[in-house]
This record gives sequence, C-alpha cells and structure tokens, in this order.
Amino acid sequence: MTKFELKQSFKSTLLAFSLIFGMAFAANAQKIAYVDVNQILNSIVEYQNAQTELDRQAEEWRQDIAQEYDKIKGMYNRYQAEQVLLSDDARRQREEEIMNKEKEVRDLQKRLFGPEGQLFKRRQELVQPIQDRVYQAIQEYAEERNYDFIFDKSAASGIIFSSDQYDKTDDVLRKLK
Repeated sequence: MTKFELKQSFKSTLLAFSLIFGMAFAANAQKIAYVDVNQILNSIVEYQNAQTELDRQAEEWRQDIAQEYDKIKGMYNRYQAEQVLLSDDARRQREEEIMNKEKEVRDLQKRLFGPEGQLFKRRQELVQPIQDRVYQAIQEYAEERNYDFIFDKSAASGIIFSSDQYDKTDDVLRKLK
C-alpha cells in the first residue's frame, strides 16, 4: 500500500468510527427539562393557605417564647437588686431557679422549632401532601413526554444557566389543574 492509500484508508476508518459514534450518541441523547417548583407551589392556593397557617403558628410561638424570656429577665433583674440582701443559700436557690427557667424555655423552643419539633411536624402534615402531588405531576409529565431528567430550577442544584425552551413549569402547572 502506498502512503496515499494508507492515508485514505485511515481517513475512511476514522470517518466510519465518527459516524458510528455520532449515531450511538444521537440514539442515546437524553431529554432534559427543568421546572421551578417554588413557582408551582406558590401558585397552589392550598399551599399558600398552609404557609399562612404555619407562619401564624410560628409567630404565636415566638411571642410566647419572647414573653418567657422577658419573665426570666425580670427574675434576673430582681435577683440583681436583692442579691446583696440574700444569704448564700438563697442566692444559689434564686440562681438555680433562673437557670431552670432558662432551660425550660430552651426546651420549649426545641420542642416547637427543633428538627423534630411541632412546627416541623405541622409542616409535614400541611405541606407534604401538596409537595407529593407536585412531584407526582412532574414525574407523570416526564414519563408521558419521555424526559430522562427534570431539574428543579428553584433548588440549590447548581443550574447556572438554562434556556427558556427547556422550562416546563407552565406545562406542569396545567397538569395540576
């Protein structure tokens, strides 16, 4: 084989591999879209009502806790004013009362606002079923239209740029109605 024929053979082989690779890539191309889950949730009246209820309850509990801290501050101020008149035992007893009251309020705060607190449980009751409906609608939409991936634009998922042509938020909203 001549040098020219060898080059032609190499180019033909390279072209054939390129075509095969290109067809394999095209056959395996994945359909991708994104939605804005926050936009979807905020357009659902039930979700808005649930959020309003949760915000109202949280504010009520915050006020209750603030009142308890005010009581502790009053106890401490009284203690400061009377401290010189108290015996060592009475002083220790008052300090202990103040510390116990602070611990009670911190425990209350944890029971209400902690990771397993009442606010978290209430959020699960009110919001989780709505979120499940939204995620179900997204999954059904993806299956109906053969999408391989649907990302949540509102999540901290790292989507830096996305073309509007891949935004399927409105389609999912229509599916929910």
